Amino acid sequence: MEEFVVLVNPEDKVLGLMEKQQAHINGLLHRAFSVFLFNSKGEMLLQKRASGKYHSPSQWTNAVCSHPREGETYLAGAQRRLQEELGIETELSEKFNFIYKADVGGGLWEHELDHVFVGNHESDFNLNKDEVEEVRFISPEDLDKEIAESPENFTEWFKIILEEYKHHF
Repeated sequence: MEEFVVLVNPEDKVLGLMEKQQAHINGLLHRAFSVFLFNSKGEMLLQKRASGKYHSPSQWTNAVCSHPREGETYLAGAQRRLQEELGIETELSEKFNFIYKADVGGGLWEHELDHVFVGNHESDFNLNKDEVEEVRFISPEDLDKEIAESPENFTEWFKIILEEYKHHF
């Protein structure tokens, strides 16, 4: 099944739909969301993207990042992808949104109006192995150290979104 993204202008006015991979090839601005999940110790959940993903395979990233469907709110899309990728439900709150553009390799670009959500979750994941190889919690200090030592192990957009997240908190 083809997946489409919602193309928008910087003010989030809908311009149309485009097949997801084509939008990534063309580097066109589209709607997206990112979810950061934390446990009771303040550690962040990371997911390792499945090795079969068409871009950024086997790289670590935040809990969930994806695109709302046509007519779907950012929040509803984020909750849907939590269920589809991690097999969980949890309450989310939107913290901020911003626009970024990142070269993700292979002639592909992420150019997104990204709405960032935060929630809490402890354990008991039911991973969709087509999407996620594994998950782990990590302290902010250890995450910063790992990114500094091995930036290639993390998705380009995660590094950008994480820095933006730090500016808001």
